[in-house]
Amino acid sequence: MYTKRETRFVPVRSPSSPSEHLVWHCACVCPSACAEEPDCGPAGGCGRPVVPGEVGGELGGERCAAARGGALLTSPSGPGYHIMLPFITTYRSVQTTLQTDEVKNVPCGTSGGVMIYIDRIEVVNMLAPFAVFDIVRNYTADYDKTLIFNKIHHELNQFCSAHTLQEVYIELFDQIDENLKQALQKDLNIMAPGLTIQAVRVTKPKIPEAIRRNFELMEAEKTKLLIAAQKQKVVEKEAETERKKAIIEAEKTAQVAKIRFQQKVMEKETEKRISEIEDAAFLAREKARADAEYYTAHKHATSNKLKLTPEYLELKKYQAIAANSKIYFGSSIPSIFMDSSCAFKYPDARTGREISLLSKEAPEPSEKSPMGNKASTG
Repeated sequence: MYTKRETRFVPVRSPSSPSEHLVWHCACVCPSACAEEPDCGPAGGCGRPVVPGEVGGELGGERCAAARGGALLTSPSGPGYHIMLPFITTYRSVQTTLQTDEVKNVPCGTSGGVMIYIDRIEVVNMLAPFAVFDIVRNYTADYDKTLIFNKIHHELNQFCSAHTLQEVYIELFDQIDENLKQALQKDLNIMAPGLTIQAVRVTKPKIPEAIRRNFELMEAEKTKLLIAAQKQKVVEKEAETERKKAIIEAEKTAQVAKIRFQQKVMEKETEKRISEIEDAAFLAREKARADAEYYTAHKHATSNKLKLTPEYLELKKYQAIAANSKIYFGSSIPSIFMDSSCAFKYPDARTGREISLLSKEAPEPSEKSPMGNKASTG
């Protein structure tokens, strides 16, 4: 089924009376600027008055292709008043602005043998004014049936036969309109220069009900798969976020621990330096004290060496003896005993009890002994 939109074909009306010959067949009115024909006279056409008649085109958007005696005139009439001869001159209005042609219910067989139908294909095209004569002469005023409608069937079947149902219905559906446009324009550039395809719009194909349900189920499964994939991505993103968060927390903890460790190390190093300083100060003090004591002892030793002469020691000895309150003499007493009040004590000194015990056991001293006589000093 073919439908021509936005184009009005003005038929040549048959006159009902002889007086209507001038009304319906002597004027083709295009309400715009006047375009004269070569055979028009000074009065506007063949020496006869111009009588308003049938409207033959829209405002500047059509050309009137006229035929005289069956021969197409070489100059299509533009908008304006024109004269034609009754019964001899006929005309057709040809639109030269954008128009949309529709092709409905186009069958299409895929490479798998499935027959599908495309409900409607719209072809937006425009005919250039300079190409009206050639195209109407070669393809008549219904040129779009030959150049567009029939070519749509051919090109669409060529496309469908080379692709599967999956490709035609889903995968390559968005490319059908562009492929049809390019194929049509390629042929029109050779067959009908001046006819331009502006756009092609294709509706979704109609497929068998069983196959359609399968496609719907397949699309539902694909949707579920996409949802599952999106959920998986969300879970992965959440896990990645948690992992990054844990890494950030661990890095934060590690950095805090590192800072605290460095702080403790610095504190210990400070304490170590303080201890070293204190030890050095203490060592210096002790060394100074030891040096002072050594110097003092050395000086005392030197002075004692000079002071403790045999004569001085002898003097001290007698002074110590003289300081005792009692002195015991005897043959068995190896040395002088001095009590606790003496300044010096000798290793061979005896206590009073020991001396009394020794005096009881000791024999009488001989007369030759220097200490034969026991004497006591008060």
